[in-house]
Amino acid sequence: MNPSTTTSPDANIDVNFEFTSGCHSDEPNHSNYNTTVPLLLQPSYARSKSLISDELRNFRMSLKWSALDHSSCFGKFISYFTFIFFAILVPLIACFSVKFPASAIVDDPISFNKLAQLPESGLALIAFFTLSGFFSRYGLRQLLFLEGLKDDSSEVQRGYTRELDKAFRYLACILLPSFFVELAHKIIVFTTAKISFPYVSSSVTLNAIVFVLVLASWVYRTGVFLLVCVLFRLTCELQILRFEGLHKIFEGCDSDCDAIFKEHGRIKKQLWVTSHRYRFFIIACVVTITVSQLGALLLALKSKTEKTFFNSGALVVCSAVQLSGFLLCLHGAARITHRAQGIVSVATRWHMGVTCASSGSDQWKGHSPEADKYNDSDSESSDIFLTISPHEPSLFQTRQALVTYLEHNNGGITLYGFTIDRGLLHTLFAFEFSLVLWILSKVISFS
Repeated sequence: MNPSTTTSPDANIDVNFEFTSGCHSDEPNHSNYNTTVPLLLQPSYARSKSLISDELRNFRMSLKWSALDHSSCFGKFISYFTFIFFAILVPLIACFSVKFPASAIVDDPISFNKLAQLPESGLALIAFFTLSGFFSRYGLRQLLFLEGLKDDSSEVQRGYTRELDKAFRYLACILLPSFFVELAHKIIVFTTAKISFPYVSSSVTLNAIVFVLVLASWVYRTGVFLLVCVLFRLTCELQILRFEGLHKIFEGCDSDCDAIFKEHGRIKKQLWVTSHRYRFFIIACVVTITVSQLGALLLALKSKTEKTFFNSGALVVCSAVQLSGFLLCLHGAARITHRAQGIVSVATRWHMGVTCASSGSDQWKGHSPEADKYNDSDSESSDIFLTISPHEPSLFQTRQALVTYLEHNNGGITLYGFTIDRGLLHTLFAFEFSLVLWILSKVISFS
């Protein structure tokens, strides 16, 4: 059965999905179709609706609670006002109004707090304008490439709904532990500090108000930065699922070079678009995090003050959040690049298998059931086990041209032409490590 699609400008998209395994197809049971298919894939949810049971509702609610809803002029005004207030004004108030008594000067955390405020506001600024640029041009479904999800296999569609749930687990695993540590640190600081405003007397109520504002500012800035990191990681996970679907095409009995070429071209275009969307964010984060981490290291080594949780807790939490979010981005980019480069090995194996099967060799006609236990979806291996029909072999020249094309178009996420793969990560680590050693040498020579 062929999928039938009916579209109209004012009507929802009516799509009937079909799952094909190997060379056989099963007729879907329409009586329980709506109860088995995820809501994200049902026809009534084909448009960008924010319904109660929509899988994207969590993301939309997160954007609204973070004041990042740019769907209207009033929403944009609230978004920019909230950003200016929590990312700029509140940190400035905290830096200049929080004073410590003379008995606590020896443990004065003001310098470390200022060092933590700058990168937090800087990363929030980068993330905010990245999201603003996204939502001014396309919606959430277009940002996550959900518009073309109906063209993917059922396994890819269902796998993406699972990745939507996992995305918020990543966000919670980073944000919640950091929040509790930050909360404990701010409680210790504000029980010792006094708030000083012109013409305003210090009181417990004033301390409590500033405490709540500072904590809300930290949650806002950290949440905006981590939200962009999670969106980037989720986009990479979709492409990984599509590469797994491409692997299934190689495994099928009716593997067609034209179908493989079109599917790879579609994935390659989406990777190119993703690279262009996030390249400024990634490069700006690298610069900001590098400067903040090296500055924190230099200040910590040169300072003669004893390092305690009271005067260094904010710096520790800031560093942990920065590195966790950025490593989340690098891990997603490296994974999708590894899968994109591994497709050449899959295509070469397929080409060899079809050639041997067409020549009458028995070596490639069987399927190894013992190897099924190694075919885990979380595995980075690019090995596949082919089921090849020698009665309909593709032309050798066509297959060879396809393999050659894949060899020269196997890039993943790129930054201005530089592919984010293991080699680039090794280079980045060596560069950062050399800067750390340089700072250590300067501190030792000046001490």
